[in-house]
Amino acid sequence: MADAPALSIVVPVYNGAATVGELVGALRALDIPGGLEIVLVVDGSPDNSLDVCKQLAAEPGPPVIVLSLSRNYGEHNAVMAGLARACGDFTITMDDDLQNPPGEVKRVFEYARDGRYDAVYTYYDEKKHAVWRNLGSRFTNWCADRLIDKPSGLYLSSFRCLSAFVRDHIVASYEGPYPYVDGLVFQITQNVGRLQVEHLARVEGRSNYTLPRLFRLWLSMFSNFSVIPLRFATLFGIAFGTLGALTAVIVFAEAISDRKPPQGWASLMVAVLVLAGVQLVVVGLIGEYLGRMFLAVNRKPQYLVREVFRRKPAEAGGGLEVERPPVDTKAAGQPHRQASQSEL
Repeated sequence: MADAPALSIVVPVYNGAATVGELVGALRALDIPGGLEIVLVVDGSPDNSLDVCKQLAAEPGPPVIVLSLSRNYGEHNAVMAGLARACGDFTITMDDDLQNPPGEVKRVFEYARDGRYDAVYTYYDEKKHAVWRNLGSRFTNWCADRLIDKPSGLYLSSFRCLSAFVRDHIVASYEGPYPYVDGLVFQITQNVGRLQVEHLARVEGRSNYTLPRLFRLWLSMFSNFSVIPLRFATLFGIAFGTLGALTAVIVFAEAISDRKPPQGWASLMVAVLVLAGVQLVVVGLIGEYLGRMFLAVNRKPQYLVREVFRRKPAEAGGGLEVERPPVDTKAAGQPHRQASQSEL
């Protein structure tokens, strides 16, 4: 777009009524060469975040676009909705809780622009999160090193900058209900930079990430972008099959040499239970893959946009302009039906 800004900032908003106003005010005060836009994605928040965001969109200053999703879909789904609306040369994604200092946004943008990176991930000298959350992040990054094409040692942060090339390909390439933005990034590019930034303590409320939510996010990374877990299942089968064959030979040899039935009912039951447990885990893993395929084929929505709010032009009298995207279109959400040639 000829009038596209240099930078789009996508912020998923959930229970962020107390902090999003300060965040947007600080972002609007930034001096970004080429201009910026702010895309707030209200992810079915139960508080009055939508009303606060609408007020921010009506205020003068750099444009604020507010997407109201039909329900809570999750952070990565909300980010995908924001990426689909963003139109800047670069797009930064960040949280609404002020733990990512708004003052770092310009530095991250300039680092990506000047270094000609497709993506830039931030990392922290010290994370101001709970101990269990930091441990979970380390485990997720350890798994990502082995399951997706992530450069080794790169920290996966939600405070990231993407070029328009990567952003547009991410939006176009995945319509499924379980997006994992970082996995999609590394399917497209390896031209990735890293930049250390400050991480602040949370100023309001608690993290929206509970243990079940973190597990679901980890599962999306674990099963959406690699068949390695299925290969592990095959290796487990081969290993336990080989162990069973060796045990059978030992038992047969003992029966011939001692001429009496071998003892060991307890050890036999332990082996049976362990093997049964492994089988159930493998069946569950295969079921998870099949279940996700089933839901994708049946068009479970990645996200649905109920309304879009933006400020009217000054010549139109100001105030808010409300857009209600037509059903089953790209503007309304993912997946959408492709228009036939006769409809174009």
